[in-house]
Amino acid sequence: MIVMYTDGAAKGNPGPGGYGVVLKFKDLRKELSEGFRLTTNNRMELLAVIVGLEALKVSPSEVMIYSDSKYVVDAVEKGWLWNWLKTGFKGKKNEDLWRRFIPVYRAHKVKFYWVKGHAGNPENERCDQLAVAAAERPNLPADHGYEESV
Repeated sequence: MIVMYTDGAAKGNPGPGGYGVVLKFKDLRKELSEGFRLTTNNRMELLAVIVGLEALKVSPSEVMIYSDSKYVVDAVEKGWLWNWLKTGFKGKKNEDLWRRFIPVYRAHKVKFYWVKGHAGNPENERCDQLAVAAAERPNLPADHGYEESV
């Protein structure tokens, strides 16, 4: 069983943003992060999950994902995403990321769990630190999916 913690952050929303991921399997641990010059918090929350799932080397893997993003957790666990897909994401944001998410999600056995952000969960706090630090790096690249949509 792989345990994944994710978080995303954006200053200004939209503004500079980043994501952080902590992957744990037995005694192994991997941290991932990246920042972008202009993006949104929801995009970074979703991108964290995508990048974490894409980093898995065995498919299918059983994955428990802990996120403080109601947007991501509820979209999947409450089935909203599948309705959005049926309607071609009409009127929905982040279609590019949701379409990237679907195949990697389907490649694994995933269960989402919502955790309260900034509530003392050490791994969630670490993801937030990674996301914020990534957003503060110099010379951030473009989040093309976002910048091309505005």
